[in-house]
Amino acid sequence: MILWVISRYRLDEFIPLAPLPLSARILFFFAPWRLFPKPKLSRGERLRLSLEILGPIFVKFGQILSTRRDLLPDDVADELRNLQDNVPPFSGNEAIQIIEKSLNQSVAVSFAKLEVKPLASASIAQVHSATLNSGKDVIVKVIRPGIEKTISQDIALLSIIASLLERYWEDGKRLHPLQIVKDYERTIYDELDLQREAANASQLRRNFSTSELIYIPEIHWDYTHKNILVMERISGIPVADIEALKAANINLKLLAERGVEIFFTQVFRDSFFHADMHPGNIFVSRSNPQNPQYIAIDFGIVGTLTPEDQNYLARNLLAFFKRDYRQVAELHISSGWVPEDTRVDEFESAIRTVCEPIFERPLKDISFGQFLLRLFQTAQRFNMEVQPQLVLLQKTLLNIEGLGRQLYPDLDLWSTAQPYLENWMKKRMAPPGILKNVKQHLPEWLEQSPEVPKLIFDAMTQIKHLESRSGERKNEYRLLREQLTQQNKGNKAQLLGLALLASGIYLSLPEASEWAQNISWQSMLVLVGGAYFLVKK
Repeated sequence: MILWVISRYRLDEFIPLAPLPLSARILFFFAPWRLFPKPKLSRGERLRLSLEILGPIFVKFGQILSTRRDLLPDDVADELRNLQDNVPPFSGNEAIQIIEKSLNQSVAVSFAKLEVKPLASASIAQVHSATLNSGKDVIVKVIRPGIEKTISQDIALLSIIASLLERYWEDGKRLHPLQIVKDYERTIYDELDLQREAANASQLRRNFSTSELIYIPEIHWDYTHKNILVMERISGIPVADIEALKAANINLKLLAERGVEIFFTQVFRDSFFHADMHPGNIFVSRSNPQNPQYIAIDFGIVGTLTPEDQNYLARNLLAFFKRDYRQVAELHISSGWVPEDTRVDEFESAIRTVCEPIFERPLKDISFGQFLLRLFQTAQRFNMEVQPQLVLLQKTLLNIEGLGRQLYPDLDLWSTAQPYLENWMKKRMAPPGILKNVKQHLPEWLEQSPEVPKLIFDAMTQIKHLESRSGERKNEYRLLREQLTQQNKGNKAQLLGLALLASGIYLSLPEASEWAQNISWQSMLVLVGGAYFLVKK
C-alpha cells in the first residue's frame, strides 16, 4: 500500500539523494515509481493526499508535522495544515459495548439517554451525545477499538523512515527526525488515555474557575475511564464561523484580544497551556456578546514550561520589543538554546539582519508567530538544538494568532502582549514574587542544609589528601586551604543569616503556624546550637 502511494504521488521527490551512496542513487533511479507520471499537483498537495490515503494515524502525524516549519518548506507546511480528520465513524453498537464494559453496567442504567449515532468522529475517538440520570446533558467520548495496534504498526514504520533520514539527510542529526517521531508517539499514546485528558481539563477548569475569559466544561469522573470520557455538553458558536459571530453581535475585537490574553495567562501565570487550540476545538458563548467568553474542548495535548524557560522566553520577547538584539543573543546562549561557544557578535548580527526588515513594517502587519519562526530558523544556523517545549508553544501561538487575525484583522498582537509580559516580569521581581519563591523553596533549603557541613568537610578532606600526595605543591595547597577556610567562615555566616532570614519570612506566614507549634524546645536548641557551631568553628 505504502509503495503504491509513493509511486502514485511520486513522493520520491522528497528523498534527499545527494547524501546517498552511489549504489543507492542508482537503485532509486531505476525504481518502479519512475514508471508513473508525476501528477499535475504541487508537492505539498501530493504529500497531503498521500497521508489522507494512508489513514488516520498518518493524517494526524501530518497535522503535527505541519507545525514544524523549522523542518519543512513553507509551501509544504501550508498544505499540511489543510489536513482534516474526516474519519468514518465506527459502529455505534460497538461504542456502546465499550462504554458498558468500562462502566460494568448497561447504558440504560448509566444514562437516561444515549444516542447510538455519533455526534462527531476523529482519528482517535468519536463522540456520542447523552443525558445523565440527573438530567444533565453530556457528551461521551469513546476510543476507537483496535487503535493501539494500528498506531503501533504505523509508529514502527515512521521510526524506520526517520532513522533513514537521520542517517542520510545532511540536516538529520541536527533536527532529530527520530526524536520527532518519539515525541509524536508519546503525544498520541497520551491521547489514548482519556483519564489523562480529563485530568488536563480539570486542571484548566480550576485555573480559570473565576475567569470571564474562558469556560472549561465539567468532567464527570464517576463515568470517566481510560477508554471513555464523559463531559458536560457545551453550546456555543464555532469560533471559525465569523458570519455567525457577527450575526450574534459578538465584540470581535475584544474576543481576539482575549484570545491573546488567555494564551499568555496559561503560559506565564499557570505554566500549563492548552496546546491544541485549533478552531475545531474552540467555541464562543452566546450569553454576553459584548463581554465574550471562549469555550474550549479536547484537552488531549497540553504544554508546560519550566520557570527557567518562562523567564528566558519573557526576557527574549521584551528584548525584541526594545530591539535589543545583543541581549537576545546573550539570552539564547545563557539558556543553552545555542552552544556556549557561539560568538555573541555574530549571532547578534544574524538576528538583527532578520528582525530589522520586519520592524520597519507597522506592528499590526507583523505576524508574531512567523517572527518567532524566523528567529528559530536563524538560531538553527548556529546549531540550535530542537527545543520540544518551544515547538509546542510556537504551534499554539501560531494557532492563536491565526485565530485572532481571522476574528479581527487589525489585531496588534505585539501591543497586546507587551504590557502583559512587562507586568509579569515586574510581579516576578517585586517583593511579593520573591517572597512567594522563598516560601516555595524554603522547605527544600532547610531539608538540604544539614548536608552543607558534611560537603564542606569532604572538600577539606580531599584537599588534605592531595597535600599528602604532592609535597612539591604543598605550599600551593596550603594557600588554597587557607583561602577556602576564610571563605568557608564567611559562607557559614552568610548561610546562617540567610537561613534565619528565610526562616523568619516563612514563620511569619499563616501556613507555617502549625509547623512551628510542632517543634519541641529540644529541637530548637539543637538548631540554634548547630548554627552557632557552624559559625564559630
